Amino acid sequence: MFLAWQEIKKNKLRFTLITGILMLISFLVFFLSGLATGLADLNREAVDKWEASAIILTEESDKSLYQSFMSTDLLKDVEAEKTAVLGQLNAIATNGDNKENISLFGINKEEFLMPNVTEGKAFEKANEVVANDSLKDEGFDLGDTLSLSSSDQQLTIVGFTEQARFNAAPVLYASLETFHLVKFGEVADQKKDQINGIVVQDDSISNLTQNEELKAIEIESFIESLPGYTEQKLTLNFMIYFLFGISSIIVAIFLYVLTVQKISMFGVMKAQGISSSYLSRSVVAQTFILSFIGTVIGFALTLISGAILPAAIPVSFDLTSMMLYGTILIIVAMVGAVFSVLTIVRIDPLKAIGG
Repeated sequence: MFLAWQEIKKNKLRFTLITGILMLISFLVFFLSGLATGLADLNREAVDKWEASAIILTEESDKSLYQSFMSTDLLKDVEAEKTAVLGQLNAIATNGDNKENISLFGINKEEFLMPNVTEGKAFEKANEVVANDSLKDEGFDLGDTLSLSSSDQQLTIVGFTEQARFNAAPVLYASLETFHLVKFGEVADQKKDQINGIVVQDDSISNLTQNEELKAIEIESFIESLPGYTEQKLTLNFMIYFLFGISSIIVAIFLYVLTVQKISMFGVMKAQGISSSYLSRSVVAQTFILSFIGTVIGFALTLISGAILPAAIPVSFDLTSMMLYGTILIIVAMVGAVFSVLTIVRIDPLKAIGG
């Protein structure tokens, strides 16, 4: 460690460049991990608020809430500790100059799907909705009247709730009566028993229903089946893993070049009786110092960037994941030092000093 640190202090510019590259890679890894978490939250926030174990959809819906249609009469075929009915549709909401994609949830106010209202009040009658508070950033306020692209109904925002987005769209919570009016219009009375799914809170999901037309889907599996969720997650994770490999290669190249430049010096040191293992430990220690400093700086820059980024950029930093990725970055950097270690071991002192 002593030899490693002394060389770093003597060649500040050279090692600062290596540290800077590792810092940039770690910053990119941390930021991508935050982006991956943020985009995932956009899809699943409203589902996570359910605190449910499963959702029951029709067998033929292919795990799609939007494609699932059933009657409330099927509740009798579900055996669970707690159940809540859910109707869902997608639409574009406007309040004049502002326009936003939304997901409308039709629920029973007394069931567990009802969110906590952080501003305003809960819906009490038809055509009243509680909206995700992200709509406030888009110019929507309490008391606004909303027009929907798929309906002639006018909805009024009476309250706001936090963290309620489904498949990246802000959620509007309304009564089942409102949901039926929006979806079916003039024939709403004839369709008042229609819903899209039944959300379940139960310790076990193995025997929730014996009805062959229904299928109980674990919540995590339901989330992974949301359009684009899995593909988006895999893409960003692949980029992160690819950066790990790049980090290892860059460190390996830089350290190998530095080692080759110092072959004669290492030869002299080995001729003086300094062992290859000591010199190898010095290179590994040097790599650890550089990668640790670069990763810590990248970590700090990521948190600073996250604090000043606008709310429109969906980043959410999970400190546990970031610390794990930081540890991996340091490890792969040290793995990259293996080539330099092998070079040191193979140095012949006589040849290195021109003997």
